[in-house]
Amino acid sequence: MAEKEEKVGFAAGLKAEFSKIIWPAKESLAKQAVVVTLISVVLGAIIAVLDMVMQYAINLIIGL
Repeated sequence: MAEKEEKVGFAAGLKAEFSKIIWPAKESLAKQAVVVTLISVVLGAIIAVLDMVMQYAINLIIGL
């Protein structure tokens, strides 16, 4: 019996905690998603350029 009471107590506590959450507005969420995507693309491009430069430099050094 105690196990069932614990599950009910847990579910009630979980529901109470979810009611405290302040969910972001859809507009704010969309803006943040766009910003995260753009930053990810820009950082990916920077890393790709740095990788190509380092690869060229290593090949140049090895070729000596």
